[in-house]
Amino acid sequence: MTEHNNEMIAGKNPVLEALRSGREINKLWVAEGVKKTGINEVLDLARERGVLVQFVPKKKVDQLSSENHQGIVASVAAYKYAELEDLFDAAKAKNEDPFFLILDELEDPHNLGSIMRTADAIGVHGIIIPKRRAVGLTAVVAKASTGAIEHVPVVRVTNLAQTVDELKEKGVWIAGTDAKGSADYRKMDATLPLAVIIGSEGRGMSRLLKDKCDFLYHLPMIGHVNSLNASVAAALLMYEVYRKRQEKNG
Repeated sequence: MTEHNNEMIAGKNPVLEALRSGREINKLWVAEGVKKTGINEVLDLARERGVLVQFVPKKKVDQLSSENHQGIVASVAAYKYAELEDLFDAAKAKNEDPFFLILDELEDPHNLGSIMRTADAIGVHGIIIPKRRAVGLTAVVAKASTGAIEHVPVVRVTNLAQTVDELKEKGVWIAGTDAKGSADYRKMDATLPLAVIIGSEGRGMSRLLKDKCDFLYHLPMIGHVNSLNASVAAALLMYEVYRKRQEKNG
């Protein structure tokens, strides 16, 4: 695991999920006057874990985080990135064929957070992102994920193309999206060990990664726009995999 500096997370759900996951939390600040009924579970878990809780004026909490903090901010050990083998271990622990997401230079932290939220909901075993020209695991991503960041392992790699080759060597099939000359995504064979590539906002999937795909699919559209938001496209593809695997397993 790779670890970076401490950072702040804000909001009831992100802090609660951090506590539940056993993440290392250094200190918790709660704005004076916040309704205790809304954060009782957070306070109880913090006490159980021996986390220092300090009640301070709301102005102090505003200074600690510019996010919609709901009156609660925590100082936490920075997010840890997983190794590729951790993703295979996660699939093996569930006795499932691997299902990974590969995000090709996704830059919007809200998109990443939203994708993580869906990934957690349907049981994706992990996400792979590049180190360069892409958003990493930040406090904004944590907030957008509503706590899913604590449960979905993320691998950060130097070279996505090499990682795709490594996945293929391990028996994982690679699927991507392409508007031209591809199959309807509803025809996807989602029961295979699978990694789905989601292209970046605006540019889509790189030519190099597209050429490495075993399957290319498109999302049918009859309106005036010619593309979907990355997190929306990812959600549709993830749920198609989930649906077909559920059908297979009865």
